[in-house]
Amino acid sequence: MEPTPFKVPGADGLTLAACEWSVQGVPLVFVHGYGNDLHVWDQICPTFAPHYRTLALTLRGHGDSDHDPEARYDHGSMARDLEAALDSLGCERVVIVGHSMGGRVAMRFAGDHPERMAGFAIVDSAPELDARGVTRIRLEAKSGPVTFESVEQYAQLLTEHYPVTNPATLRALASHWLREEPDGRFSMKLDTKLRSGGRDADPDEMRQAMAEEAKRLWSALESLPCPALVVRGAASDVFDPDTADRMVDDVLPNGRLAVVPRSGHSVMLDNPAGFIEVLSDFVLG
Repeated sequence: MEPTPFKVPGADGLTLAACEWSVQGVPLVFVHGYGNDLHVWDQICPTFAPHYRTLALTLRGHGDSDHDPEARYDHGSMARDLEAALDSLGCERVVIVGHSMGGRVAMRFAGDHPERMAGFAIVDSAPELDARGVTRIRLEAKSGPVTFESVEQYAQLLTEHYPVTNPATLRALASHWLREEPDGRFSMKLDTKLRSGGRDADPDEMRQAMAEEAKRLWSALESLPCPALVVRGAASDVFDPDTADRMVDDVLPNGRLAVVPRSGHSVMLDNPAGFIEVLSDFVLG
């Protein structure tokens, strides 16, 4: 099943890339994590297209969405993008599937608009993340080359960052995450300001902002009225088991946990069949 690509208005005058697999039913909206784009859901969305209006968005600074010249890559700005896109698409009540950073962006949206949430699948994401995995991802983003001789060279690098994912899947993603330059080399579409960590900030101010954001996201989950599925990759170094248990046992009013085997942080890439199984159980019953 081939999706229909299009552009949709975000916030701050930016335009976002989107794809739609079907146009009927309750909107089921997929939101990717840091460094990815909507194509991480290519193996997942066709399963749900017969049952939901199935959409995926690319966040600002990623893929074919606009870069923000002011480097506003905080959760609040991206949540405003999500709101603007859903308004433009006529999506009043939605089921959101958000991975990693996309999950945190969706938590922010859910906290601001709980009445619009018909369901929420939180994929290897939480208000507070394991510093080990976050540090790994940041180092991988900053340490790799900026340009590549070929798509295959970048795909080889991705196999180091995603060791469990099928190499054919990574080759397909590499073709979406690069653009060809006039000299014939290929550069990453990811905004370099995002890759380097965004705008410069005082470390103490950053720690304070992170603590305040975590508090805000915990509060959003605590007041979430809709059913929620928390998905954790069994080998994730980003989302620790204690945090997952806290989310479903103590915070979410209507939450449940699913642990997907043979997967790390990128659950939907590492074990797409296992991910489809747990998400189907949640949204298809």
